[in-house]
Formats: sequence, structure tokens, C-alpha cells
Amino acid sequence: MENSKSIYTALVALFIGAALLGSSAIFVRFSETSPSLTAFYRALLALPFLYIWVLRTKSDLPLRAYLSKENILIFSLAGVFFGTDMAIWNWAISFTSVAHATLMANTAPIFVTLISFFFLREKIKSSFFRALLLSFTGVGMVILSGSGSDSFRLLGDALGLAAAIFYAAYILVIKRITNTLPPAHTLFFATLFTAIFLFPVGLIESDTFFPSTQKGWLILLAYAFVSQALAQGFITFGISRLSAHLSSLTLLIQPVAAAIYGWLLLSEALNLWQGLGGLIVLLGIYLATREQS
Repeated sequence: MENSKSIYTALVALFIGAALLGSSAIFVRFSETSPSLTAFYRALLALPFLYIWVLRTKSDLPLRAYLSKENILIFSLAGVFFGTDMAIWNWAISFTSVAHATLMANTAPIFVTLISFFFLREKIKSSFFRALLLSFTGVGMVILSGSGSDSFRLLGDALGLAAAIFYAAYILVIKRITNTLPPAHTLFFATLFTAIFLFPVGLIESDTFFPSTQKGWLILLAYAFVSQALAQGFITFGISRLSAHLSSLTLLIQPVAAAIYGWLLLSEALNLWQGLGGLIVLLGIYLATREQS
């Protein structure tokens, strides 16, 4: 009973985090800085909020004690993977719709499951693969009902798919480190190393390093708080208590939320087939969750 309760607590955290993360593209669309630089500010400005979470987490060790040589290597990998994911995904939003960029980026469960099954030798029930297939049938319905043959949208979709590979690698790295470290400390250091990785990338990419208006700063601050501190906080907590493949599948709620945000705030069209596809995604998540519990 306790195990089942723990699973559902983690699932609720993942759902909340994914729903919040679905709003990320809205902030990126309104940002006054380049895509990679916007990703850098997301990581940098979230650090004070995440540090408050660290301080509220009971720990007998000082913060620097978590920076062993092995942990620094793992956090560096997390920073590279997550930073690359965010930068590529932010560029994808420039070429395609919010819903499409987010959907393609959230094909990460395919890569997480394949890596976990073939390389990490994790035991995964065949029923999970059926739930995965069902969920991506829903994802495919949303894409096919809205992509058309627009070359810019196809480029955006391709960038979203590339981002998914790096996001899958990030999820697996985070899952490994949360086996030994508290979620708060894990996310704080992963975010710190992400900011370090994205700093030179943003400098090379951008003509100007700062947003031009006060509104631009407020957008970046809100982006950091909502998408990194809150959303990734809930997600990291959930990942620490669930398998990597179930966590990644549950995060498919993010593109459903992103499609709704894009429809409400950016007037991006949603049709019946996209809505049906979203429901199928949710059904796949439910079936996978039932098997896990």
C-alpha cells in the first residue's frame, strides 16, 4: 500500500511538473534574447530559487560535500545534455508550432526505453511497450493532423526530435544521481552546470547579451521560476521515485499542455484529431501507470 501511495505521489508530481513545463514555449516566444541565451537565463535565474529548496532539505552534509569527482562528472554530463536539449528545442520553436516542437521533443520515452532495455539491461514488461506504442500513436495523430508539408515546420520537428535524444540522456543521468542524492541537490547542481555549459554558447550566438527592456527581464525571470525551479523541481522529485522509462512516458502530458497553452495564448489552431490524439496519449500513460503499480 505504501509503495502504491509513493508511486501515485510521484506521478502527481510528474503531472504537475509536465503541465507547468508545457508553458515553456510561451516564454521562449516572447523572450527578447536568442534561443540559446534564453535557455542560459532559464538555468542561471533559477539557481536562487533552487538554493532555497536545498536549504529547506534536511541534510547533514554541506553543499560542497556532494561535489565528489564522480558527481562532478555526472553533473557535467547532465549540464551538457540538458543545455543542448534546451538550446535545440528553443530553436525548434522558431520554426514550428508550440505543440509540434514540444511533441517531437517528448519522443524522449522511445530513447529512454530503448537505452534502458538494450544497454542498461532493465526489465521492462511487454505491456509497457504496448502502452508506449499507444501513446505515440496519439503523438503521431497530433503531428500528422497539423504539420502539412511546410519545410520550416519539418525543420522545427527535426530539431525537436534531436532535442528528444538529449533529453532522454538527461533523464537517465538524473535518475542515476537521484539514487544517492536528494532531488533538491541534484537539480541545483544539474542546473548550475547547465548554466556553465550554455554561457559560452549564448555568447557566441547572440549579438547582445541582455534583454532590451524591463519586460524582457521579467519574462526571463518568470521562465526560470516556472519552467526550471517549479516544473523541473516536481519532475526531479518524481523521477527520483519512479523508473526512468515510466517517468519519461508520464512527461508526455507536457505536449498536451503545450498545445492547450498555444491555443489559448498564441491562437495556434487545434483540431478534433489533435484533441483525440491527446486523449490517446493520456490513455497510454494510464495503462503504463496501472502496470507499474
